[in-house]
Amino acid sequence: MKNYTLDILNELTQNAEKIETTEIAEFIDQIKKAKHIFLNGAGRSGIAIRAFANRLMHLGYSVSIVGEISSPHSKPGDLLIICSGSGETGSLKSLAEKAKQSGVDLALVTMKKDSTIGRLADAVLVLPGTTKEDNARGDDFAQPMGSAFEQLAFLTFDGLVLNLMDDTGETSETMFVRHADFE
Repeated sequence: MKNYTLDILNELTQNAEKIETTEIAEFIDQIKKAKHIFLNGAGRSGIAIRAFANRLMHLGYSVSIVGEISSPHSKPGDLLIICSGSGETGSLKSLAEKAKQSGVDLALVTMKKDSTIGRLADAVLVLPGTTKEDNARGDDFAQPMGSAFEQLAFLTFDGLVLNLMDDTGETSETMFVRHADFE
């Protein structure tokens, strides 16, 4: 048996070093100007973006996960954030197209800037990694099925939260008053 944890952390560190700070800034700008923020992703990317939605709510933003029964109707000036490694997931492509037709801004976290959703997006944050289709595990270490993207998305979302905290003056204490008390 091998402990792969350090290999995973090394892979994520190498990928994180390639993230463009200009893309982070554009992404943050989209969030700060949004009237309401809708978020969606599929599979494990969907799990990461749900955690991000939770922290955005703690920061005081008006947020909804697409498909939740309490989600409001979209309006121009709203923002849809999609997390999709490939940028080609069918249901997410349809959602992106509908958002653009409705005048909703679109931000994408992906590995593929030139994907269908990427070409529609107002802001794209590229996270380096391999898609679930690009999985050859050879001599170089690579996690299976897009795991590195999903893990890096989770960490990047937490980094965005820290940037937003810096910009807004929010602290753990001010955010905690928005934390759920019915658990």
